[in-house]
Amino acid sequence: MKTLYISDLDGTLLNSGAVLSDYTADKINSLIERGMYFTFATARTIYSAGDIVRNLNINVPCILNNGAEIYDINSGQYVKNAYINPDTARRIVRAFRDNGLKCFVFKFIDGRLATCYDNIVNENMRSYVSERRNKFNQPFIECADVENVLDGTAVYINSIGSYESLLPVRNAVMSMKDADCAFYCDTYTHEWYLEIFSSTASKGNGLKFLRQKYGFEQIIAFGDNLNDLSMFEQADIKIAVGNADSAIRTKADIITDTNDKNGVADFLLNNYDIIEKTGKPVII
Repeated sequence: MKTLYISDLDGTLLNSGAVLSDYTADKINSLIERGMYFTFATARTIYSAGDIVRNLNINVPCILNNGAEIYDINSGQYVKNAYINPDTARRIVRAFRDNGLKCFVFKFIDGRLATCYDNIVNENMRSYVSERRNKFNQPFIECADVENVLDGTAVYINSIGSYESLLPVRNAVMSMKDADCAFYCDTYTHEWYLEIFSSTASKGNGLKFLRQKYGFEQIIAFGDNLNDLSMFEQADIKIAVGNADSAIRTKADIITDTNDKNGVADFLLNNYDIIEKTGKPVII
């Protein structure tokens, strides 16, 4: 049975310092060398995700920006992009504006993903830009009005803030038939993230695409947070790390050790051979 193993990054494969441990990288690479198909699904762009997983020998395209892009690390090419309808994108930006909020727009410019913004209004936004620009060389472009850059190449719109401030925008987005979103508390900052994308995106839809395009007969997924729920819906076996949100733990078939104790790597070490022989881990 051709099986894909796919893991969320932050809070799942990465430890609480947002680092991929040498132990996890070594153990997973040893299984990849033996034939395991392994990749990741994340809310991150390729700029930060690619740097973080540089020591992993990923052999299947990954899911980025919660499914807005499918990216082949080995070829350096985007396999699939889920663009937001321009009219819908304008409605999303206006929903933020109507609620006194600002947002980031992720769009393609000359084939390269860039992040546009028109005003930094709080420390959360400032830290977001500073870390990704300085640490991961992610391109950010300041413009007069983000609504003016919505030309059909946007794939992702997000903002950071409190639950109460973002909830009205989330509710507005959920009324748009061709948009979807992930709304969750960040693992590290404990601020809320609202991440909006085409209804054809999501980690779950990304997983469906990988299954169909590459012929996987079974998918085993690892996650910890609310934006992993759609991925769990598409997985055959769902595994939550020990530190996972209660909503993820409820949906899981198996709960393994925490991210700080290399839960994903240890599960794979203990179960890969069994799954290859029987199709199921020993503890399900």
